[in-house]
Amino acid sequence: MSLANSKPHDSGLKPQDSSLKTSPMSTIDLPILNGTSFRAKFETELLAAPVIRTLQINIGYVCNLACRHCHVESSPARIAPEDNMSEETARRIADWALTQSCLQNIDITGGSPEMNPNFRWMVEMFHEAGLHIMDRCNPTIIDFVDRKTGRSYEWVPEFLATNQVEVIASMPCYSEENVEKQRGKGSFNASVEGLLKLNAAGYGVDPNLRLNLVYNPVGAVLPPPQDDLQADYKRELKDRFGLVFNELWTITNMPIKRWRHELERTGELASYMSMLINAYNPHTIDDLMCRHQINIDPRGRLYDCDFNQALDMPTPHLHDRFIWELDVDDLTDRVIATDDHCYGCTAGAGSSCGGALA
Repeated sequence: MSLANSKPHDSGLKPQDSSLKTSPMSTIDLPILNGTSFRAKFETELLAAPVIRTLQINIGYVCNLACRHCHVESSPARIAPEDNMSEETARRIADWALTQSCLQNIDITGGSPEMNPNFRWMVEMFHEAGLHIMDRCNPTIIDFVDRKTGRSYEWVPEFLATNQVEVIASMPCYSEENVEKQRGKGSFNASVEGLLKLNAAGYGVDPNLRLNLVYNPVGAVLPPPQDDLQADYKRELKDRFGLVFNELWTITNMPIKRWRHELERTGELASYMSMLINAYNPHTIDDLMCRHQINIDPRGRLYDCDFNQALDMPTPHLHDRFIWELDVDDLTDRVIATDDHCYGCTAGAGSSCGGALA
């Protein structure tokens, strides 16, 4: 695809202010790129699609894990009210979503979304309205018991199955060593046990209960080809544990927040950014998640994606606006906020909430 010849509604691109032009890539001092490199790559603005069908809700940052690659820096310590959606905000968002006829998908993420007390009634409300619901599930939560509150999450598999929620479960590798390097000791066995309980509830078996796994590279590399890795995952998990799933989605680790700190600590940030830039693939632009959804934080504020939310980069021209103050039609064809972390979504085969793009 040639970006220069693209039509706005085909590729989401339109002419951009010439003041954003920069000197050639070879003269840019890595890794301090300040957002100009990605925009100058094609001298255009990125636009949202003419129709927005997905609402992605980050319901809160609390999690039972603190993974090395986590772009929102979730952890058990993220329990502050401002980090997790209140019932008042959740009610406003749910009521708003049900009035938007073009919305088809509700994508709930976190943290561990199930840890927010509003998760269950929101799912039930969206299910009753006939919306397709996705849960970005950390499978270790299923066997987790909060020592402070005694709260258990053993209800998760059956609850999700009853409401026909599509489960998108983190599983960074089929190797115990790699999983625990990224997610902590004991996380591999806990993940396998959680996934097997999802299988027992029908996930990956019943065609109406989809179970998709998510792979994130352990090191400073791009994901391997998604189809090849999926075949390896299916073979290894089936042979070793009798575990089945529908699809594997590969997602590039974004050079922000916790993963960026790790790259800085190991001295790999410049080389990682250079790798992403050199692997830029214009054929990923059409299907970038930011073009087809709107993302909101635990307070209901607007972002183009969860990565921009983590960086506190609100969608342009809608600063400090809340989702319930707008109509979904106000969000179509909007200018999308970009920075040089966007190379993470456009490198190689591309990377989005649904895995590889090209």
